[in-house]
Amino acid sequence: METTLPCTGAGEAVSTTPRILIATDVVADADVVRKLLADEFEDTRASTDPARVVTDFETYKPDILVLAFNGLEKAERYYLGLYRLGTLVHALPHRTLILSNKNDLPRVYDLCRKEYFDDYILFWPTGHDAPRLHMAVHHALRQIDVTGTDAPKLAEFARQSRRIAELEGLLEASLKCGSERLAAAGSSLHQAGKDIDAALDGFSRSLSEGENRHLVELRDQAGLKRELEKLKSAQIHKRLAEIEGAIGPARNWLDELKEEVAPALAAARVLGTLADQVRPLILLIDDDPFQQRLVQQMLESQAFELICAGSGAEGLAVLRKRRPDIVLMDYALPDIDGIEATRRLKGVVQFAEIPVVMITGNSEKTVVVASLNAGAADFIVKPLDRERLLAKIGGLLR
Repeated sequence: METTLPCTGAGEAVSTTPRILIATDVVADADVVRKLLADEFEDTRASTDPARVVTDFETYKPDILVLAFNGLEKAERYYLGLYRLGTLVHALPHRTLILSNKNDLPRVYDLCRKEYFDDYILFWPTGHDAPRLHMAVHHALRQIDVTGTDAPKLAEFARQSRRIAELEGLLEASLKCGSERLAAAGSSLHQAGKDIDAALDGFSRSLSEGENRHLVELRDQAGLKRELEKLKSAQIHKRLAEIEGAIGPARNWLDELKEEVAPALAAARVLGTLADQVRPLILLIDDDPFQQRLVQQMLESQAFELICAGSGAEGLAVLRKRRPDIVLMDYALPDIDGIEATRRLKGVVQFAEIPVVMITGNSEKTVVVASLNAGAADFIVKPLDRERLLAKIGGLLR
């Protein structure tokens, strides 16, 4: 089977029209869908060769992917295969539409609700609702225009707001430390003056009546005291007073700084309050339903939102739609293993900073080292302990 893909020559302008890729294993179905879309969307291609699934997608880089398979199982297998075998699908912004038959509608709806796919059209038998396909493409394009490839999400605003809110505590601690150090410096100068006075008085006594009285012939003891007093007042005390005077403006500056930053700190507190209303999102990638329910129970009393994926490919698909604060990654997955899934996740710039906690059935050094080398921030061994899991999550969120 041949697949039609665009060829771009050197210096050729890149088209601004949306790129639509129709994926199916039946050439005739691809032709039907392409003809339906051709009247409005010029840049429409088809991928019908199973051997070129990843190549076609990564070469064409579609804005809209239409899964035109005549069964949901085929569509799922195709799309998860892109994540399992490809390296671009989870990093490329695109929208996925499924052409469904009546029997698959409940499952298709559930998958779209969970955001594995974006939208569905009741299409089979052919042309059941052909205009709906055009409308779905327009909706998908509008969503791309609204969100954009680099548009920050609400959760990202919340994360940054929490960090800004932390500045108040850091600033307060720094100002307090600065005030204490200035006070200590003033106290040290005051004490230094006393110590110098005592040292000079002691030196005077040692010359006149102490152990050093034989070193020099002191003819005017009162005169020596007068000269030392002049030294104290004209030189030493004056210099110490100048230094201490320089500390005063620094104290005033700290007080003024507190007043100047007060409005910004008040805004930071408001941001922190708003950020607390956005629950941190945790993605659990584990194919064991029991394990998913267990983690759900462990987190149900906490202010977290948990979403689950049953394989590495599904987890990467979820990441395309929702950016979690933390990923809990099972080591043993049915498709790609947790280490490979972590490596692919960390290979995408917008996902690279997401902490990954590897969940493993043993604590063998090779597994731990491989997990950390892949980019995992931490690991936890089964059976899961609630307190330990919450401690790791809390530490990473902070």
